[in-house]
Amino acid sequence: MKTILIVDDDVCIGNMLEEILSQQEFRTARAYSGTEALMYLSSNRPDLILLDLMLPGLSGEELLPLIQNIPVIVVSAKAAVDDKVKLLLGGAADYITKPFHTEELLARITVQLRQPSSGFSSILTFDEIRMDTGSRSVEVHGNPVRLTRTEYAILKLLMQNPAQVITKSAILDRISEDTPDCMESSLKVHVSNLRRKLKEVNGKDYIEAVWGIGFKMNEESV
Repeated sequence: MKTILIVDDDVCIGNMLEEILSQQEFRTARAYSGTEALMYLSSNRPDLILLDLMLPGLSGEELLPLIQNIPVIVVSAKAAVDDKVKLLLGGAADYITKPFHTEELLARITVQLRQPSSGFSSILTFDEIRMDTGSRSVEVHGNPVRLTRTEYAILKLLMQNPAQVITKSAILDRISEDTPDCMESSLKVHVSNLRRKLKEVNGKDYIEAVWGIGFKMNEESV
């Protein structure tokens, strides 16, 4: 199930978007300010973001450059062509003006989600780890590393957010679509096996356990 983050301080519009998306079997998350959205993104990775511009605290324009490798559809009352051009050149994947037709919004979301790469490279790297998300292959120092489906999903999530501590619950939530059999009781075992396989190649411990919280890429290994 795809997750869409709704960033809008208008409760009525947010509720309407949440209802529409839930009917289409999307999982939704809500943020009512740019600051709240940034906090959510520090430990979660939605598949798409619907972003209003007029937000308290951190505005939509200020938040947009901070979002990496996640398609963003700006949903705003600003209808000027200059505003649209600026935001599209500034990183937005699409722009739709309020008020909008439900069918048009859903069509734009469908277009973005059926092109998951959105122009981004399929290669993820961290030090000597190279992951090709297209072929689902992993190499360390040029040597192929065979990972289970769950190990691959965990490593991909961590490499997509290398500077962030990803909580255990966030990991389970984000990889549930690919690995529904992974439970909290077995997550530690999967991570331990993943760390061992990576370390066997060049002796580096690439994954750091943050006690009581979760896991992150170990920047000290670089």
